Amino acid sequence: MPELPEVETTRRGIDAIITGQTLSRLVVHESRMRWPIPPELPSLIGGRTVLECARRGKYLLLRFEHGTQIVHLGMSGSLRSVSPGEFLRKHDHVEWIFDGAVLRLHDPRRFGAVLWHNATDGPIEAHPLLARLGIEPFDPRFDGAWLHRHFQNHSAAIKQVLLAGMAVVGVGNIYASESLFRARINPKTPANKLSLARCERLADMVRATLADALTSGGSTLRDYVGASGEPGAYFEIHAAVYEREGLPCRVCATPIRRFVQGQRATYYCPKCQRN
Repeated sequence: MPELPEVETTRRGIDAIITGQTLSRLVVHESRMRWPIPPELPSLIGGRTVLECARRGKYLLLRFEHGTQIVHLGMSGSLRSVSPGEFLRKHDHVEWIFDGAVLRLHDPRRFGAVLWHNATDGPIEAHPLLARLGIEPFDPRFDGAWLHRHFQNHSAAIKQVLLAGMAVVGVGNIYASESLFRARINPKTPANKLSLARCERLADMVRATLADALTSGGSTLRDYVGASGEPGAYFEIHAAVYEREGLPCRVCATPIRRFVQGQRATYYCPKCQRN
């Protein structure tokens, strides 16, 4: 699943292309996504100007004067800029057509979403998909004390709490495993057992891991590509534990282990990440 670095890389790639531009038309080739694309959406935004291309957690927010389009890339989606008239690929489900530019949402598994929030319904932050999201990891308020306060009422394993996205957003399966390795925290550790000092290190490592991923254009394991069609390079350059089961730890040479948490694969070093 595209996580914060992949979504932010996409946002940066399309921002200069579409912000301030008038959308000629929205073409929906397949409306059966995670939630059905509203049939009235093309008429709502066709001929309107994109005021801003923002992001909240893993959601892209295309702001118009009368509302905001919410785009989620799902498990396998990508949003690319293509030349007008370029051949339509299988699984290209939605097109945003501008004068001289086209964006296409490619989503083989159709777990993504394209939704609409009317400005008259209140601030976009109050939308049900966004209202309970945690703090952004690069927000100045995000630090160890923030995590420590949030974790006090959570006895679940720390990796599961990170994935829930209510303490901090955008840390999905890849970067949760990587951040916990960098912080030398066992992914099974109950969140409320972490000391303030360990929370401070974890906050630092979450930011550092995501910053490295942003610099590398995100991670491409299977389907993800950025707005220009380029794959992300984080996994090849930086991955310490993710999908490295049985390979030697880059720090101590102990074989990396894998187990399943909440139906998601978790990778860790049993020596570097003792409880």
